[in-house]
Amino acid sequence: MAGPVVTDRHYRQVLSTALALRQPGIEDMVSDSIPLYNVLKRKGNIRTYSGPEIRQTLRIDKQQAQWFKGYDILRNPPIELFNDAVWTPKQIAVPISLTGEEMRANEGDTRVHDLLEGYMDGAEMSMVEALDEGLHSDGTADGGKQITGLAAALPTNPATAGVYGGIDRNTHALWRTSAFDAQTAFSGIGTQVNSVTIRAIFSRILSQRSRNNRAADLLVASEEHYWAYDAATVAIQRIARQDSLASLGFSAIEYVGGGRSAEIVLASGLNNNMPSNTTYGLETRSWQLRYHPSANFTPLFEGDGQKPINQDAIAQFLIWGGELICINPLFSWRLFDSNPAA
Repeated sequence: MAGPVVTDRHYRQVLSTALALRQPGIEDMVSDSIPLYNVLKRKGNIRTYSGPEIRQTLRIDKQQAQWFKGYDILRNPPIELFNDAVWTPKQIAVPISLTGEEMRANEGDTRVHDLLEGYMDGAEMSMVEALDEGLHSDGTADGGKQITGLAAALPTNPATAGVYGGIDRNTHALWRTSAFDAQTAFSGIGTQVNSVTIRAIFSRILSQRSRNNRAADLLVASEEHYWAYDAATVAIQRIARQDSLASLGFSAIEYVGGGRSAEIVLASGLNNNMPSNTTYGLETRSWQLRYHPSANFTPLFEGDGQKPINQDAIAQFLIWGGELICINPLFSWRLFDSNPAA
């Protein structure tokens, strides 16, 4: 039987114990750092999957109702009513490694713990940054191994955006989101997103892309759009729900108008991944972040990790595996300003 990974009695199981203690808080750190992740978690839309693929059964067509009288022929054409959207899960790993020299230089429980704290802090922050980048991405980084984010799910030209979830959007109109270019989409309002036009633009989009109780309830806005909306409202109109992202430290206010309300969150800042002059309108009930239960900010190796046979070191990885999916694209949209100076 193989012996322990780290033989020194001061360090045996120190890394695995630190990981076990920190693991429950890693998802909270991610949630507290990424607005979209936080909202999906709050709404119960972060769910597990099993198997090699993530499959979601969708209604891709509808039966046609027919008014009739007497001996009218009742039409009953064959219809492919349901089909599956399929996503391939993506995986991400963040390394943690310690040399024997580093460990021996920090001999003593407190000092070793401090060293591990620094490594764990760095690993957690790297995971947060990578997931935030992925949630905004088009999924093409690292040869397509990246999570498929908002840029792919909500393209600027949905009619020609190609395959998403294994279904061709060029062919199936019901599988398309909507995109609005401020330069051309809002006759009578303006050709630029600013404090004068933004409320009317949001109202028009929400009225067009809603039905009954279905509509976008989260607006993820770039700096330009967020501050335009903020400037369009006086202080008494800036509403933040008690359970909103604003109460958690995010820059967030609530849009109310056109018979709809939606939370507007600022997705910008230093080294941010949000495209400029853009707002994503998300019907959050249609979005899910699916993860594998064995790869949810968990260590890759059992115990402390792996020790190479020819190196005085140990190696471990934090891993996450899953995918962001949209199961009903009709009520989500993208607003962008292709010519902000117009």
